[in-house]
Amino acid sequence: MDHPELALLDFRVRTLDPARPTATAVAVRQGLIVAVGADEQIRSLCDRRTEVVEGQGSALVPGLVDAHQHALSAPQFARGADLTAVHSLEQLRTALARERALVGDDGWVLGWGLEYNIFRGAEFTNVSIDDAVGGQPCLLRSMDAHTGLATKAALELAGVHGPVGFEDGSCVVCRDGVPTGELDEPSAVALVADAVPAITAAESRAMVLDVLRRCSALGITAIHQMDGSQITYELARDLEDAGELDVRLVIPVWQTPHSDADETEAQLALRDLRGRLWRGGVAKFFADGVIDTGTGWLLEPDTKGGSTAPFWPEPDRYADSVRRFAAAGFQCVTHATGDGGVRSALDAYRQAGPSRGAPHRIEHIETLDDADLPRFAAEGVVASMQPLHMQWRLDDGSDWWTEVLGPKRSARAWRCRELIDSGAVVPLGSDWPVAGRDPRLGMAWARLRREPGTERPPFEPHQRMTALETLEGYTTMAARAVGEQGVAGRIREGFRADFTGFAEDPVQVDGDALVDLPVVLTVVEGRVVWRC
Repeated sequence: MDHPELALLDFRVRTLDPARPTATAVAVRQGLIVAVGADEQIRSLCDRRTEVVEGQGSALVPGLVDAHQHALSAPQFARGADLTAVHSLEQLRTALARERALVGDDGWVLGWGLEYNIFRGAEFTNVSIDDAVGGQPCLLRSMDAHTGLATKAALELAGVHGPVGFEDGSCVVCRDGVPTGELDEPSAVALVADAVPAITAAESRAMVLDVLRRCSALGITAIHQMDGSQITYELARDLEDAGELDVRLVIPVWQTPHSDADETEAQLALRDLRGRLWRGGVAKFFADGVIDTGTGWLLEPDTKGGSTAPFWPEPDRYADSVRRFAAAGFQCVTHATGDGGVRSALDAYRQAGPSRGAPHRIEHIETLDDADLPRFAAEGVVASMQPLHMQWRLDDGSDWWTEVLGPKRSARAWRCRELIDSGAVVPLGSDWPVAGRDPRLGMAWARLRREPGTERPPFEPHQRMTALETLEGYTTMAARAVGEQGVAGRIREGFRADFTGFAEDPVQVDGDALVDLPVVLTVVEGRVVWRC
């Protein structure tokens, strides 16, 4: 054997490989694992050119994968004030006044991460924010990035004066024909977002790099980027060519109801685009929106009488598009929060037949009908979930999500345990910037189903995942979700040399303490990209 380029010694290695569950050392050459075993065995393979990393008893696991994130879209979704720690209208007005002082009297006030629960007992309209920004143009994005709230000045600059027709499920919410400032779903938000002065290409690139470097510091070695286009591929290629891409990326092309035949043909031609650390071959769809604002698609109306419409006004067109992309060799991925959206996606996949290689996926699955639960395993569909989205639920059920959904369906929330027991593949992710991208937080929520470090009662405790299952959700299950189980997700000879090092084994750490577990090492393709 040629001498390894990297040797990791004196680690407690959890391989997730049933043939060899544990080891203390790993050898790497040309981005692949060439040996797994004991320190003395791996040390004997090294020469003076081998980079040696001494773990001093730290834990090593397969590289963590965020199976649902929007890292490359940070310039679009995460500009302005970070509102994720804002929990009341008073705090919101204070944050907006502070952001207004930063941008000056002529600037746009922007913010992201806005919680719906802030407006409990108040109207979700621009009346709540106009005064806080002194009448300046302001656009806030909700924490789920599906809803915008725009001031009167912003609507005026964007030329939005009344109801607007869309080819998808988007809506400019109006009262007596006058926009309230609420913008539901991407096409409506885009009306105002397109009027916001653009940042420079250099600023946008720097923002994305900062996000990716923060991911590396959290032990993330790969991201399933959940929106993309030709421009996204060009950005990934540029970062890689410059030697600045340290995270693997799987990037889909986004499908919308208003895509015409020429756009579809152009996207089909992108199937095999790839670099060393990034690739395409995935098509992303939306079956519905979000439960909170009534744009989710439910089998029966929500408590407000809404959530009855799909994002694609003609579901047959969605199914036809899925069939076309699947036939062309694409993996299909569908956003579906409501039980109606989930069923629609399952039906479309059944009609389309399996893709070549990676299985089709459904993202979020916030509520799921009993009849559809066994279909994931039986029909080979991945159930991609983000249990940490439960962080916006309140113990008394007074949060927007629960009130809109009602007690019966909210009791069928994030059915991770039942899906795993049925044999389904359940990868885990953050949906950042919707929720924090820290995998430790994601694993903790999947294990506890409550906020770590608190005495709060868990939500549906019978749906909790085990410590090992949550690690598998960020490793082996994430690999299976994109058809890479033969090269990733385990520490095994011939597999990719992607690793995450912790001070202790995350499986053996208590769920409440997991969020404070130090990340000590991140390795991608045999390169140390972050080290404590």
